[in-house]
Amino acid sequence: MKKMYEAIWEIFNQCPNNQMRDIFIDELEIEDVDQFVREKFKGKDVTFDRTDLEDGTIIYDIVASGIKQRYSFTEI
Repeated sequence: MKKMYEAIWEIFNQCPNNQMRDIFIDELEIEDVDQFVREKFKGKDVTFDRTDLEDGTIIYDIVASGIKQRYSFTEI
C-alpha cells in the first residue's frame, strides 16, 4: 500500500570550509521506501544505513559515489 511522505534529500558539501548543503524537499507517494532509495541510486557505488525514529520518521544515511547524503521520510 502506498503512503504519502514528505521527503527531504540532503547532499553534504565535500569542501571542508563550507558547511552548506543542497536540500531538496518533496511530497512523494511511495509503497516501499527501501526500494525507492535503491532505485534512486541505482548504478552508483552506494552504501546506506537506515534509522527508524520513534515518531515514524525514516532516515537513510547514504554514501553514493563518495558523496555523503541523507534522505528523511516523514509520513503525512
